[in-house]
Amino acid sequence: MALLKNSAGSAGEMAKTRVHMDDPLAVSKIAQDLLVRLHKLGVRPHSRVVVLCIGTDRSTGDALGPLVGDYLSGLAPSGVEVHGTLAHPVHATNLAGVLEEVHKAPHRPLVIAVDACLGRLENVGCVSIGDGPLNPGAGVNKNLPPVGDLHITGIVNIGGFMEYVVLQNTRLHVVVRMAGLIAAALSRALAQLRESEQSGAVVPVGQTAAALQAAPGLAH
Repeated sequence: MALLKNSAGSAGEMAKTRVHMDDPLAVSKIAQDLLVRLHKLGVRPHSRVVVLCIGTDRSTGDALGPLVGDYLSGLAPSGVEVHGTLAHPVHATNLAGVLEEVHKAPHRPLVIAVDACLGRLENVGCVSIGDGPLNPGAGVNKNLPPVGDLHITGIVNIGGFMEYVVLQNTRLHVVVRMAGLIAAALSRALAQLRESEQSGAVVPVGQTAAALQAAPGLAH
């Protein structure tokens, strides 16, 4: 489980975007935001993209990542690698080994990290998208390597006390809904990226997700 930080981006980074799962345009908004960030990082049709879904099915709240991995495995465009599913989760015990395998290939991948986190009551049910790595395990005081060029976190429950117990008592309904939403948005953004690059369309680097809301092919 990742640690949720404030939404202010450091120099050169876009501010974090937060979208609630009850927003009827949630998939579109998340996909559009991801698309801008991927263009900013220079991802191209031939780029190697890895989606690393972190978590375990032994804890309801922490199962967000593996559920995203399961859903995305059947949705992702060709050429996108998905690590972390219900059958083969990526968690504290094997994370370092998985990262080593991911980075063994000659071409450095663009890594999108996905994990659950705990947060404030008013933010439960929100999906947060940000530049740079996340710190898996930080929310439950585990010291694990930072992961990702981009990250997506789902705020599944309230943080601040008895985190392990809170994760175990998180509603499965919330986790399943968020996982489906994140997987759909990732699939849409990655597919749209490849189509736009191949057709010669360009998304301005500084354009915000809100300005892209009416982009063709990204309607909810």
